[in-house]
Amino acid sequence: MKNLLNYQFLIPLVLLLGFAPFVPQPHILEKLRMLLSGTLTKPIDIFDLFWHSWPFVLLGYRVSLGKDYKV
Repeated sequence: MKNLLNYQFLIPLVLLLGFAPFVPQPHILEKLRMLLSGTLTKPIDIFDLFWHSWPFVLLGYRVSLGKDYKV
């Protein structure tokens, strides 16, 4: 678990999985726009939002642990 919370692992994960695909727009932005507009209703879209957002959640958790966390 400690290797998963390493910044050297998390930052590339967020950049690659969190923002993929990059063109024409990242899926995470598309799904967040759908969520805010109320059109996020299909199960595949909800799963896609979850799949592209969990790296951000994990990075946020690691940041909240602070610098005292030993990896």
